[in-house]
Amino acid sequence: MPVIAPMPATRRARVPFAREDADETMTSGTTVDHLTETYRAHYRSLLGLAALLLDDTASCEDVVQEAFIRVHSARKRVRDPEKTLAYLRQTVVNLSRSALRRRILGLKLLSKPMPDMASAEEGAYDQLERDALIKAMRGLQRRQREVLVLRYFADMTEAQVAETLGISLGSVKAYGSRGIAALRIAMGAAS
Repeated sequence: MPVIAPMPATRRARVPFAREDADETMTSGTTVDHLTETYRAHYRSLLGLAALLLDDTASCEDVVQEAFIRVHSARKRVRDPEKTLAYLRQTVVNLSRSALRRRILGLKLLSKPMPDMASAEEGAYDQLERDALIKAMRGLQRRQREVLVLRYFADMTEAQVAETLGISLGSVKAYGSRGIAALRIAMGAAS
């Protein structure tokens, strides 16, 4: 859990919604004076709440400041001054969640490095292996080749292969087993 350093004196005195005409009262809603007092009394506790959700002090301070600004903007909707702190806490939680979502999204969207390119020799070797596999596959019986292609190249289950070819599951297993054994022999002889 990050440790929250005390705010510098210059930041502590700044109240995001203080006005010269502090005696302005609203007919309905929370007053500016009440918000100012709430800010002074609960800033640190709200900062601690943000610290439990976020990992750096700067983000915590930004979230708490933004919460006070938003509640100040919507103070007419906070009809019961006793609920101001509850609104602030919920706003801090919501803003912290949003900050975390933005971070996660940013990490996901970071460009991923390109994989190392294979050398020309590796590419030629891969091509030779592919050619040898294709030649060995051509040497298999028709049903063995069909089963292996559907099973391993089309990524079907044995049941799907059986349904596709109209043969039993046991036949699929038998053709697959014999086909792999034949491929091993053919590929071993080719190398």
